[in-house]
Amino acid sequence: MKKVVVIGAGPGGMMAAIKAAECGAAVTLLEKMHRPGRKMMITGKGRCNITNAADVQEIIRNIYGNGRFLMSSIHAFDNRDVIAFFEGEGVSTKVERGNRVFPVSEKAQDVVDAMVSRLYETGVKLVTDAVFNDVITAEGKVLGAKTEDGKTYEADAVILATGGASYPKTGSTGDGYQIAKKLGHTVTEILPSLVPLVTEEDWVKSVQGLSLRNVRGTLLASGKKVQDMFGEMMFTHFGITGPIVLSMSRAAAKLLAAGAFLEFELNLKPALTPEQLDMRIKRDFEKYQRKSLKNALVDLLPHKLIPVVLDYAFLSEELPVDQLKAEERRRIRDTLQALSLTIVKTRPLAEAIVTSGGVSTKEIDPKTMESKLVRGLYFAGEVVDVDAYTGGYNLQAAFSMGAAAGRYSAQSEG
Repeated sequence: MKKVVVIGAGPGGMMAAIKAAECGAAVTLLEKMHRPGRKMMITGKGRCNITNAADVQEIIRNIYGNGRFLMSSIHAFDNRDVIAFFEGEGVSTKVERGNRVFPVSEKAQDVVDAMVSRLYETGVKLVTDAVFNDVITAEGKVLGAKTEDGKTYEADAVILATGGASYPKTGSTGDGYQIAKKLGHTVTEILPSLVPLVTEEDWVKSVQGLSLRNVRGTLLASGKKVQDMFGEMMFTHFGITGPIVLSMSRAAAKLLAAGAFLEFELNLKPALTPEQLDMRIKRDFEKYQRKSLKNALVDLLPHKLIPVVLDYAFLSEELPVDQLKAEERRRIRDTLQALSLTIVKTRPLAEAIVTSGGVSTKEIDPKTMESKLVRGLYFAGEVVDVDAYTGGYNLQAAFSMGAAAGRYSAQSEG
């Protein structure tokens, strides 16, 4: 019977342990925290967005960090397999906006409990409070794993599923990167992804908590468009966050690390052409012709944003509408469709939803998840240089990698 040791009881690690055990291996799962699945407990705001119901090609397109590397593993264990797995463990699922798949109960705890239940059903030995610190190798082959308390676990295969470096309180402290480096692997630059952005402008404090829907954000580097997205965002006391901001944060982090000058251009009325918006403003100003500007924009903007837009347009809030010139009206129009913010940094890596960077995919077999450098060493989850947009794609990637690593670690020759 093959002995497999899995390091890390996150989504990738637990799935790897389950699949290895189902294939007949004797599996030990080591978790540094007191309970498994700590980071899963906070995903999807505590609801756990387990996967996405889109087709496989769409899923891979949304895994913008080395998605093509996952072609084989996702096809072998796709979103339908993930849903079937949880349904089989008694977790009913539902599909929400954006094809996001959640448990009907809306409780991440149910998802974690289902995986832990399956671990025990398959005979996996789960060891918690086990701080892993080394993989034992000889002549390019894995022999086992060691923990800080001096215990050694013999193994024919070790699966490294230690997570990334975000949300360290959940156990993702980046220690897997150091072990991978020690074993000869390349670890690409570690940066935050799916993380809020900090702005230079402090007026955001005056609108903190304001959420905007159906807006378009464009990320600019030295004036050149890098990426744009349509959807929702929110202002905070330090800058901006929300779905479209988080989705562009990976590109922002990389550009900031390279020293680029970054701007976030906000189009508050993307559904209208400049001409249509100009006509809309004219209609509103005719309606409120006896009012001041600050009172004439109430139908067009959230109250908190009115002074911000007028300040950007170099206009007084108290200016009577009937005294407004056509050129000044166009300044308002242009500001509404290009409200610019300067991005100075991301929030810390510890606050990022996922980590960008990790063990280089060039050094991992995409079908089996086995190291190309060390026989018997496998990888799964966020420790690998793979990351995606929000929407269940990151968990799908972890489950697929874990399933591949588990199956092949148990089946491969010793």
